Amino acid sequence: MPYFDAASAAPLHPVARQALLAALDEGWADPARLYREGRRARLLLDAAREAAAEAVGCRPDELTFTSSGTRAVHAGISGALAGRRRVGRHLAVSAVEHSSVLHSAADHEGRGGSVTEVPVDRSGAVSPAAYGAALREDTALACLQSANHEVGTEQPVAEVAELCRTAGVPLLVDAAQSLGQGPVPAGWSLLAASAHKWGGPAGVGLLAVRKGVRFAVQGPADERESGRAAGFENIPAIVAAAASLRAVRAEAAAESVRLRALVDRIRSRVPALVPDVEVVGDPVRRLPHLVTFSCLYVDGETLLHELDRAGFSVSSGSSCTSSTLTPSHVLKAMGALSEGNVRVSLPAGTAEEDVDRFLDVLPGLVAGVREKLGAPAAAAPFPGPAAALVVDALGRRCPVPVIELAKVIGEVPVGGTVTVLSDDEAARLDIPAWCVMREQEYVGEEPADRGSAYVVRRLS
Repeated sequence: MPYFDAASAAPLHPVARQALLAALDEGWADPARLYREGRRARLLLDAAREAAAEAVGCRPDELTFTSSGTRAVHAGISGALAGRRRVGRHLAVSAVEHSSVLHSAADHEGRGGSVTEVPVDRSGAVSPAAYGAALREDTALACLQSANHEVGTEQPVAEVAELCRTAGVPLLVDAAQSLGQGPVPAGWSLLAASAHKWGGPAGVGLLAVRKGVRFAVQGPADERESGRAAGFENIPAIVAAAASLRAVRAEAAAESVRLRALVDRIRSRVPALVPDVEVVGDPVRRLPHLVTFSCLYVDGETLLHELDRAGFSVSSGSSCTSSTLTPSHVLKAMGALSEGNVRVSLPAGTAEEDVDRFLDVLPGLVAGVREKLGAPAAAAPFPGPAAALVVDALGRRCPVPVIELAKVIGEVPVGGTVTVLSDDEAARLDIPAWCVMREQEYVGEEPADRGSAYVVRRLS
C-alpha cells in the first residue's frame, strides 16, 4: 500500500532502526553518572549531539534534544521572549506557521504580549519587505518556517534573516519539513525540528540556540540538556534520530531530484485528468517531495477514504478533516480553495509505478464523490430570465454551498447575481476561491439573519 504522507511522519529509516536497536543495549543508563554504564551512555549522547549539530550547522553546545518538535518550538519561543523581555513583548510570525508556533503566539498574546501575523501571497510565501515592515523597536522575536508543512512552499529565510539581523531581532526558524532535505539558509538565531519528519523515531526534537541570543528557560529548573529540556534523555531514540538525519542528508541530493520529477508529474497531470482542480503552493520554490491540490465540489474526507480504500495513504488540510470543521489556516491565508484538499508527500524510495497508479485511480474516485454529492456534471451555463437568485445552503457543510452555487450560476444572465446563504465557516474561503477558478466576480459578503450572504456576479 503506497504511503504518501511523509510530511506527517516519514517511515522509520533503516539506519534509524539499526541505531535504535544497538543503543537499547548500550544507552540505557543515566548519562549523568560516572560509572561505566553511565559513561557509555554519555559517549553515545555526545556523539549524537555532534552529528546532529553538524547537520544543523551549529556548535554541539548550542543544540538541545527535546521530547518533540512541538516542544522545541514552544521552548524556543518562550525562552527567547523571556530573554528579551526588556526589549519588548512584540512577536512577529507568518500567517502560515505551524500550529505549534501559532499556539505559542496565542499564549503570548493571552499573557499581555502583542503579535503581528505577516500575510502571504497566493503561493504561500511571505514578502521580505512585508516581513521587514512588521519588525518594530519592541520586537523581541521573529518566527518563520523554512518551508510550509501543508503546501511545501519554501520561505525566503535568508532575506528575512538579514532584515532581522539589521533590526537586531533574533529569528526562530521551524525547519521540521526541510531539515532532512538539506541545510537551512544561514542567518537564523534559533532553529527547531522534529525527528519523525526525516525518518527518525517519534519523540525526539531539536532546539538550536546560537551563542549570544538572550534566552531564559521557562518553567522549573532542570540540570539536563543545559536546563532547556527537563527529564531523562531518551538516548536510544536520540541516537537513532541523529544517525537517520545524517543518512537522509547523505541521500538527499540524488533522491530529491527523483522525487521532484515524480511530484512534477502529479502537478502537471492532475489538472489535465481531473476537471476543476487547483494545484496550490509555489511551483518552483518548494520542497521536492510535496504537492497539494484542491478539487471543487468534493468532500475532502470522503475523497481521502476512497483513496485509502484504493490503497493510498494521503492527508488533507481540508476543513472536512479538521476536528473543528474550520478551514486550514494555511489555505485561508493563501486565499486558496479548502474543499477537496489533498496533500501528497512522497517518502524516500517511492516507486514511479505507484505514482502512475495514483494518477490512474484519482479521476474516477473524484468523479464518484462528485456524483454522490450531486455536483454539476458540466460547466456549460445556460441563460435564464432571472437577474438574481438566492441559494439557501444554511445548515449544509462545504462543498455543498459551492455545488449549489455552481448549479444555478447559469440561470442568471451575464451581470446577474447569485446570493448564497451559508453558516459554514469554510464558505467564506471557498466561494471566493471558486470565483477565481471559474472567472466569475465575487461581490462580497453581507450579513444575514443566520450565517452570511455571499454574493457572486456572473461574468461569462
